[in-house]
Amino acid sequence: MKECVQEPSTRADIQSREEIIKKIVKELLEVLGEDPSREGLRETPNRVSRMWVEELAMGYFVDPLTYVKTFEVEEYEGHEGFVAVTNIPTRSICEHHLLPFFGYTHVVYIPSGKVLGFSKFARVIKVLSSKLQIQERLTEQVADFLNEVLNPRGLIVLQEALHTCALIRGVEESMTMTTMALRGVFREQRELTNLALQVINMSKLQLPKFEGF
Repeated sequence: MKECVQEPSTRADIQSREEIIKKIVKELLEVLGEDPSREGLRETPNRVSRMWVEELAMGYFVDPLTYVKTFEVEEYEGHEGFVAVTNIPTRSICEHHLLPFFGYTHVVYIPSGKVLGFSKFARVIKVLSSKLQIQERLTEQVADFLNEVLNPRGLIVLQEALHTCALIRGVEESMTMTTMALRGVFREQRELTNLALQVINMSKLQLPKFEGF
């Protein structure tokens, strides 16, 4: 993989990070003019620190290879058939404003004799997206990872997401972004690529619409 995973060796390391974040959150509340000791905020630093280390930023501490389980499927060797895994929920944190963006990832690949366990797509994307990201980079990272573990003849990763940094601040509009990464034969064979995109369009869910914004 191109990116090095920073994996803590002990639970004590994780707890140390949580303690540091607690202090930072408490200081932030004080700077904003709040009283961190009042009832509604007393446990906020604890909750926020656990949320970041164990959930939102867990991608810094977990190797996505942990969730890889592949199967040999000889029937796919030498054939043009492809596999489409669509509507994979995707949630991440924008590195520019530390606000969420969320949507769906769609994957189409032409196996070269190996397939990935169905549920593993969601687990791998969860790890790769659980760190500070921009959607453009995340799309490429998912494509690079799947391309390396599967070595497919072709691969498409398409992501659609709504960015709350544009929804609740700035222009305050429910803008969505679509990004796509192509690997292998999908870079050269336009007709095959168009067919794969048609499959995605037929099967994908509509992104949520936010009325009133």
